[in-house]
Amino acid sequence: MIKWFKKERKKEDDSSAEVIEVGRSNEESSELPEEVHGADSSGEKPGQGADAEKDTDILHPDEETKDVSERAGGSGKPENATVDNGKTGGFLGGLRKRLSKTRERLVGRLDRLVLGKKQIDDDLLDELEEILITADLGVETTRDLISSVTEKVRRKELNQPDRLKAYLKEEIKGYFEDLDPEVDFSGARPFVTLFIGVNGVGKTTTIAKLANRLKKDGKEVMLVAADTFRAAAIEQLVHWGEKAGVEVVRQKSGADPSAVVFDALTAAIARDADVVLIDTAGRMHTKVNLMEELKKVKRVIGKKIPEAPHEILLVLDATTGQNALSQAKLFSEHLGITGLVLTKLDGTAKGGIVVAICRELKVPVKYIGVGEKIDDLHPFDPDSFVDAIF
Repeated sequence: MIKWFKKERKKEDDSSAEVIEVGRSNEESSELPEEVHGADSSGEKPGQGADAEKDTDILHPDEETKDVSERAGGSGKPENATVDNGKTGGFLGGLRKRLSKTRERLVGRLDRLVLGKKQIDDDLLDELEEILITADLGVETTRDLISSVTEKVRRKELNQPDRLKAYLKEEIKGYFEDLDPEVDFSGARPFVTLFIGVNGVGKTTTIAKLANRLKKDGKEVMLVAADTFRAAAIEQLVHWGEKAGVEVVRQKSGADPSAVVFDALTAAIARDADVVLIDTAGRMHTKVNLMEELKKVKRVIGKKIPEAPHEILLVLDATTGQNALSQAKLFSEHLGITGLVLTKLDGTAKGGIVVAICRELKVPVKYIGVGEKIDDLHPFDPDSFVDAIF
C-alpha cells in the first residue's frame, strides 16, 4: 500500500509550501501496472531520466508559489470576472461580440450576396459555396449544405434569396442534434478526465478554467501534470492550480507520465477527490511517439480505475481552422475522443470550424474558451452558438 508522508511546513526564500510526497518501497512498487515498469524507446526506465524525481508532490492550494507565478507570467491574483452559466442573455450578447469576425465572414457576406437578388440561381449558389468554404465550414460540410439548398430550390421549397439565411441556420443547428454537450461529473468518483491536444492550443489553461468552475460548484478537484517533458508546462499548471484553489500532482520533467498518473489516481482515491483533470504532452515529434504514449496513459488509467477515463477531451485552437479538423480526425482515430474544447474563439474568423468538426466526426463540443481570464470557459450550447453567428 502506498505510504503517505506529510512534511512539516518550511520556509524557502520568500515562499512557504505544504507538500505531501508520494513514495513507495521496493515491495510497494509491484502495485504499478507492468507496462509502467518497462523501458521506453530511449532505453531508460520511467523515473530514471536525468531530470526525473523519485517522489510525486501533491501541492495544496494554500501553498504560496510566488516564484512559480512570476515565471509563468502571471500575477498570481485571481481575476475579478463573474461566472456566467452560458444561458443568460448577457452571455449570448457577449458571445455574439466575440464571434463578430466569424459572423462577418459568414453572415455579413451572405447578407450582401442576397441583397437585391430575385431568385436563387447557379451564380448565387457558386458564390454561396465560396462564402461557406472561406468561413471554414470545410469542403464536405459546404457540399452538404449546397446540395441541400439545391434540392430545396429544385422542389420549389426554397425560391426566395432572403429566406436562404434562415434555412442555412436551421440546417447548421441540425448538425448538433444528438450530440450531447453535457458532462456529468457526478457519474463517477473520482471522475477522471484526460485532456489531449498538440502544444499551444491551450490545454493547461483550459484545465485550470474548468477546475475553477468545478471548484465553485463545490467539487474537490485534483490536477495532474502529466506533461513531464516540459518543465514550463508543470510550472504553468501549478500556477493555475493556485489561482483556481485546487491541488496539483506533479513530478519534475523526465518522469514517466503513466507513473505520474497512476500515483495521482491513487492519491485521488485516498483523498476522496470528486474530479481528476489530467494534463498531457502535445509534442508531435520526439523520441517517444505521442499517440503511443497517450494510449499507454489511457491504459494505465483504466487499470487503476475501471471504465476510466470517463471523458477524453481534445482541446483545439479555433484560430487554426481546417488544421483543427485534421487534428481532431487524428486524435479521434487513435484515442476515441468523447468531446471537444474549442479555445480562442474570441479572436478568430474561423468559428465555422466548430460546425465542420461536429458534422464530420459526430463528436460534441463540451466547452468553448472565449477569453484569457480564468472565468472565460463556458459549457457549449449549440443553439446559442449558432444564434450568435447568425
